[in-house]
Amino acid sequence: MEWSGFYNDNTMLFIFRLLMALLLAGLIGFERELKNHSAGFRTHILVGIGACLMMLLSLYGFEVYMGGHDNIRFDPARIPSYVISGIGFLGAGTIIVNGMTIRGLTTAASIWTVAGIGLVVGAGMYDIAIISTSLVLLSLIFLNKIEKRKFKENGKNLYYIKVEPDIQLQNVFSVFDEMELKVKRVEIKNQENEYQKLVIGIENNKKEEPTQIIEQLSRLESVIRVSHRT
Repeated sequence: MEWSGFYNDNTMLFIFRLLMALLLAGLIGFERELKNHSAGFRTHILVGIGACLMMLLSLYGFEVYMGGHDNIRFDPARIPSYVISGIGFLGAGTIIVNGMTIRGLTTAASIWTVAGIGLVVGAGMYDIAIISTSLVLLSLIFLNKIEKRKFKENGKNLYYIKVEPDIQLQNVFSVFDEMELKVKRVEIKNQENEYQKLVIGIENNKKEEPTQIIEQLSRLESVIRVSHRT
């Protein structure tokens, strides 16, 4: 086998596809970076370029070995399939579980999607790559605003409860059950001095009296402080 040199007929094509993957992956990573997520600009770029590189290797890297050998069979989808399955380990590293709260799922999904975008760019499917990037950005930006608006509407029914770590959570939930209030959101956050902070959101209910709920919660053992967002 003779080395074809640094530059060959496909070099400019490779450079263009790698730069395209950098651009599209960078746009999604920039959106994540603006929101201070664990995987941001550089991580998404590396995933996009790496996936594009693997696709280029799968499509063009074995031509020299297959040339003149009709009995050699190669599946170009084999390497990309490992990329898609393997990227899940990187995405899992962005997921944070704190009590009943799970964060980072959207970032993990964006990393997985960026890997797919890198693969299609490496395969030369520029149109679908650009369309996919546009849809991802629209989803991350505009759907996030809709979620925040909905969260803001429901925010009036959030109760912040500072408790000792030995509290029985069932006693807290029983207060809402007795008042026939439906719990929609629960977060448990570890605080300094071995205290915990519970964030409980309930469904909108015009009959609900915050002062009564606060009074009932304050009577529980191990409850230090209760507040309500108005």
